[in-house]
Amino acid sequence: MMRAVCVDVPGGPENLLLRTVPRPQLKDGEILINVHAAALNRADLLQRRGLYPPPPGESDIIGLEVAGTVHTLGPGVMSPWRPDDKVMALLSGGGYAEYVAVPEQLVMPVPSNLTLCQAAAIPEAWLTAFQLLDFIAQVKEGEVVLVHAGASGVGTAAVQLIRLFGAVPIVTAGSAEKLKLAEEMGAAAGFNYKKDDFVQGVRDFTQGKGANVILDCVGGSHWEKNVSSLAMDGRWVLYGTMGGRTVDGDLLGKLLSKRGHLLTSLLRSRSLQYKADLVKAFSRTVLPHFSAQPASLRPVIDSTFNLEDVAEAHRHMEANRNLGKIVINLNKQI
Repeated sequence: MMRAVCVDVPGGPENLLLRTVPRPQLKDGEILINVHAAALNRADLLQRRGLYPPPPGESDIIGLEVAGTVHTLGPGVMSPWRPDDKVMALLSGGGYAEYVAVPEQLVMPVPSNLTLCQAAAIPEAWLTAFQLLDFIAQVKEGEVVLVHAGASGVGTAAVQLIRLFGAVPIVTAGSAEKLKLAEEMGAAAGFNYKKDDFVQGVRDFTQGKGANVILDCVGGSHWEKNVSSLAMDGRWVLYGTMGGRTVDGDLLGKLLSKRGHLLTSLLRSRSLQYKADLVKAFSRTVLPHFSAQPASLRPVIDSTFNLEDVAEAHRHMEANRNLGKIVINLNKQI
């Protein structure tokens, strides 16, 4: 048996219930991980509300990324993992629990200079940012990339990856504190979307050319400003709709006038093969930079909560108070 966070009735953070449930049964090619830490994502809040169910056949326990130690290897596992190896993993669900079963292709080693708490903040956020920048937008050296929510988990990862790829990150965020964090991570400029006209800021920064790429988790409320901020032939990459899903206005006409590309992507619903290819590419090109001397990449941790306080962790994220990732500590030495 194990402790896990369950949701019987969709709703607010108070509907998160800590229960004792059976451990996952390993399928062919899976590894059972003893979870030491899990990290929150916006998708977790949506799933709790009943708006983002897990893919068919996946665990209905919330949680998309964890770090911990190898407990058991399932039948047919080909990877050279051994019990007690420190690992982190991308999940389709099941993270808010003491144990989780993961396909071996989605398990990565923890960088040697990171704690398990820090490592839990990498898989979903960093793989999302890497996917958007490399697989979807195909960012090129020297391009200007506008990142909305620049102080979020995906945002702070994206800023660092953009620098790693030789491109130029600029960001929006909702406070001076968040902009300062993004700039510490490498953002060349930042705009407070609550106070400033970020369209004018982007134009000024790019000398009127606009951003070559926009990473957008906001959606509806920003659509017109995004198109106005986009360079000719630019790529607008939509991966969330925090600002609404509906659009009222001449989106197609304005996008057409820029010859703009509207690209959309989600990671959770991708095939195992796609995720395996993503993890392999990330492990080859990005993961070494976390443990290089000196390390050029680092996960940004806002706060940690015990598993018993998971509802408070959700409230913290819903209030948009976090700078970087929120991590759940499962009361183990990490």
